[in-house]
Amino acid sequence: MPRNVIMGAMTHEDPALRAEGTEPEAEVEAEVAVEVTALAVNVSIPTSMRWTALRRGEEFVLQTLNLRLLPDGHLAVKAYGRPTAGGRGAYVSFPVPDDPALAAIVSAAADRAAVMWAAHRGLT
Repeated sequence: MPRNVIMGAMTHEDPALRAEGTEPEAEVEAEVAVEVTALAVNVSIPTSMRWTALRRGEEFVLQTLNLRLLPDGHLAVKAYGRPTAGGRGAYVSFPVPDDPALAAIVSAAADRAAVMWAAHRGLT
């Protein structure tokens, strides 16, 4: 089975499936395959750690990291920013420099996201 396929249990109650004499709360379980195609987390870059970069002659300030969990379990990360001149410029991605402080933020964010995903409470 591919690593990005997760087996889970889907529960539902169908009166036609309920055996006579069973409690109305009885549930029927069915296995379903769920293919997760993306897990992404957005993290604000602390103001003191933001940097600027040029794209097509325009300067951008990098404000956000976007982390993606790849199917093999590794992380991919890009930085996103807005033009320093302001306005409604595009939200553009940039590579993240090889910086131990940024790597620590990425690692901590992935760990925090894992805890948050594991504690989800379902749809609202």
